Amino acid sequence: MSKPIFELVNELPTSGATVMSLKALDYVVPGEWQNISGFENMITLVTGESDQSMIQQIGERAITLYNDPAEGYQRAVWLYQTASSVGGKLGAAALANKIGESVSFLSFLEKITPKADKAQAIDFGIKVSAEIIAYAKTNGIPGDGVAEFMGAVGDYGKESIMRLAALTCFDGLIPLGPDFLQKMEQFIGGLAPADLTSHPAFTAVASAIPGGGVDGQLGFIQQGFNSIKGWMGNFVSSKGLTPQGVVGSLKNFIDVSDDKLDYVAAFLDTTTNYFDYTGTQTVARRLIERAVAEI
Repeated sequence: MSKPIFELVNELPTSGATVMSLKALDYVVPGEWQNISGFENMITLVTGESDQSMIQQIGERAITLYNDPAEGYQRAVWLYQTASSVGGKLGAAALANKIGESVSFLSFLEKITPKADKAQAIDFGIKVSAEIIAYAKTNGIPGDGVAEFMGAVGDYGKESIMRLAALTCFDGLIPLGPDFLQKMEQFIGGLAPADLTSHPAFTAVASAIPGGGVDGQLGFIQQGFNSIKGWMGNFVSSKGLTPQGVVGSLKNFIDVSDDKLDYVAAFLDTTTNYFDYTGTQTVARRLIERAVAEI
């Protein structure tokens, strides 16, 4: 990793499109996510500790754990970063100078285009796979971690549940509609190995996906989707989530138009990095919790 964990957390933005889009989902998982920027701030929030010497000890132990190549924390952060950066960021440079706390949507239409449904489904499957692998890495679980993830996802909270809420809404509901899980099942279930090897998101993270080859890795992606689709369907129904409802909340924070939902999805894909943002927070939280337990 090019940067230590404390630097990654210190550099998390306090405003911008990612922060605004996550704030728009607070109504979905009320009070779970906080915009924590600053490693020391996170230690205080997670532990409730106010003694500066103890905060220092916790921070130093967390940094040591992160730097240990035998641990999986660096790999987890890399997965979150890579899965986030590859999925639709090609127009980011052209858009960067226009991103602020409030982003005018209509001016972006000529610079972005929606993904094809199959490409959207592959990106979704890659993010689910990255989530499962990162969960296994941060919890010291051997093997592929699918069974353990299935048992744990119902207890997700804080940054982790916000990440899954954003995945559901921004990568599922908005681009593909209320029947997105059925569409995802059709596309992901019908993928061939060649579909993966020609997709940049897969090639970027292929080294981390279990399977021993493309055929096995495709099986892992399909298994990963099957492991979460039931939870995600219940999540959507229990929260009463609709594409229009999510976009309506977004409009309270970001100036978007809801008449072309696939373009809203392309806008979010191009201008936000919620997966990396909340993934960094999750890994930092796990490190801090473990550091406290070990001191």
